[in-house]
Amino acid sequence: MRIDQLNVALRVRSSWEAMELGMALVRRQPRAAWGAWLLASAPLFVLFNALAWWHGDAFGWAWLLLWWCKPAFDRVVLYVLSRDVFGEPVTAWQALRAQRLWGVSGFWGYLGWRRFSPVRNVCLPVNLLEGADAPLRSLRRRAVLSAAAGPSMLLTLLCLGFEAVLVIGALSAIFLFVPVELLSDSWRAAWELVRQDTPAWAKFGLNGVFWLVASVIGPLHVGAGFGLYLNRRTQMEAWDVEISFRRLRERLQQAAPLLLLVLLFSLPGAYAPVHAQDTPQDVADDAAASAEEEEEAEAEEETLSPIDPDDTPAGIFGDAPVDTAGFRQAVQRAYEDPLQSPTREVTEWKTREPEDEAERKERERLKRETDAGKSKELVGSAAKMVALAMEWGLWLLLGVLLLILLLTARRWLPWLRGSGRRKAAAPGALIEDSITPPEVVPPDVATRARQLWDRGLPRQALALLYRASVGTVVDRSGVVVPPGATEAQVLRASRRMPDARDRELFGAIVRMWQYAAYGNRLPSRDAFQALADSLQAQYRWPA
Repeated sequence: MRIDQLNVALRVRSSWEAMELGMALVRRQPRAAWGAWLLASAPLFVLFNALAWWHGDAFGWAWLLLWWCKPAFDRVVLYVLSRDVFGEPVTAWQALRAQRLWGVSGFWGYLGWRRFSPVRNVCLPVNLLEGADAPLRSLRRRAVLSAAAGPSMLLTLLCLGFEAVLVIGALSAIFLFVPVELLSDSWRAAWELVRQDTPAWAKFGLNGVFWLVASVIGPLHVGAGFGLYLNRRTQMEAWDVEISFRRLRERLQQAAPLLLLVLLFSLPGAYAPVHAQDTPQDVADDAAASAEEEEEAEAEEETLSPIDPDDTPAGIFGDAPVDTAGFRQAVQRAYEDPLQSPTREVTEWKTREPEDEAERKERERLKRETDAGKSKELVGSAAKMVALAMEWGLWLLLGVLLLILLLTARRWLPWLRGSGRRKAAAPGALIEDSITPPEVVPPDVATRARQLWDRGLPRQALALLYRASVGTVVDRSGVVVPPGATEAQVLRASRRMPDARDRELFGAIVRMWQYAAYGNRLPSRDAFQALADSLQAQYRWPA
């Protein structure tokens, strides 16, 4: 693995930063990551739910099987991310086709005994990307999880929480389209629908919601785990330091010819030039000449410097005879004695003088004043820019308002003049049609219903037909309907009737009755007459 080909900035990060790095990798390749997940999971979703629909009541097993196969979908997304960080982006189809050639060593456990592992997001890259043997994989997992087990489990719990929130939100959004006055009845009907005899399409839709939510969160879960894995490899193996050294070596290799050229040109100047005409005799003559010049300089200094009379032999010894030559030799030997003028080198450490407190405070005060001045200038500039933007924004808003007023002048100008006023139409008389079904159903139901319709009581007529049809359902299905039963309960009971024509006509009268009672949508006279005739003929009501 060539870590110098990584196209991400590697450094030691915290766990949260590592998770964000992995999610950023997913967001950098959204089409490949989510596309690979959907291509891998959609066929299994359709297959499992088709088998459940064919079986009749196995949608729970279909959801469980799809949930159990999630590591296989994680594997496809991990392939996309691992190739992208090394500068080899792949498409969703390429990632799906590459699964046949990608190794499966260490993967089958995540479809078996390791399926419930909460640290799968970090351990799966260890098994699939490093390609080590089983004993080494176990050691590597323990090493990687030594500092990443807690964040990995917390990541899994957070993703589960997000999936639960999305599922609950999707199911609750259905009731946003139900009128407020019917909300309690809708909740009760939904509970009855879920509690007993749930239709197959509702179960299929619920599984579809679970699959879509898992498809939204799954790639992000895999990406965050992959970011934790990269961070642990950086911490354990110092990838960032190694990458820096490799890049330094590449730069030095590129600059090696130039350095060699500079070195070759600088070598001749390191040595002093040697002339062939300089012989040893000439060198000796030069040294003698230099010595003579030094002696002449000393003699000149002695001549020029004044001599104190007290320092002469006559001033020291008086008229006594003294051997001045021997005295001078003795003085010279005394001065040459190393004990008379000893020298030595002494090194010692001294503390720095503490800075004056007043000077330090003054310097800090000047620095604070300078920083405060710069901050005030920046704040003032920003405030001026904001004020200018707000001023232009207000002028722009005023212009838009004036333009709207000009374009709509023909509507509001007559109203200001008084010519656009309209008299409110007088409300019509409120007609109330209370529904009071009879306690006892008469034998000639269809005839009585037609009479109620002719008298202007269509809801009463439909209520009578519905009441008589419920009695026929009870007689022909053998199911006892409790008092106050809803239309949904009676419809479920009508499925027990052996004749399909009986069930079809009862469904028609229920729909017509509900439209009239709850939706204020009355049928036409012909539709009512046709349904009444059909019910009378099919249910054998007397004329």
